[in-house]
Amino acid sequence: MRTHHKIIIATLIMAFACVSAFAQGGQRDTYTGTIISFGTGLSTRTTTATFTLDLRGRTTDEQAARFLAVLAEGGQDTLLKELNDEDLGSFSVGGRLGRTINAVRVREVDGKIRVFAVFERWIRFAELRGGYNSVDYPFGIIELFIDPKTGRGEGTYIAAAKVRWKRDSKDGEYHVEIENFATFPARLMGVMKRK
Repeated sequence: MRTHHKIIIATLIMAFACVSAFAQGGQRDTYTGTIISFGTGLSTRTTTATFTLDLRGRTTDEQAARFLAVLAEGGQDTLLKELNDEDLGSFSVGGRLGRTINAVRVREVDGKIRVFAVFERWIRFAELRGGYNSVDYPFGIIELFIDPKTGRGEGTYIAAAKVRWKRDSKDGEYHVEIENFATFPARLMGVMKRK
């Protein structure tokens, strides 16, 4: 049985509605690096591949607030439909055809540039045909932390994620909860911002 690894975004606005320290839109950035994916279930081998994240825009504060409202009211399926109209860049792995990036937030965290990107993930025909639980995890999520001086960094990649709007039992506040279908998120290593 596949173990689900949950990542709780600690504040209401961390995932989408954080105030960006950078201009929203018009800015183009390209990041490259290596994905290290850890095996799960029957396939326990670790695999590596190269990736390219090409960003051509940003999600505005107003859009981010709207996306959060859509998630809260309609759930992740409604959010996915809403995001499908957005084209802020692309994410490609190895020689695969890239996926359109639907939401991007960029801000400064502890002296690093945090890039948070969301897209509709690759879903294989066999997943749909077999009706596997993985189809309930329609998002791909990338989080990078980049040193602004060197343009280098690292991050995580969730290849299949479920997104919920959930009330925290401890503090009573609502938060965005991101659940990873795999045991662990993939690591993004040797990340470099291209000139």
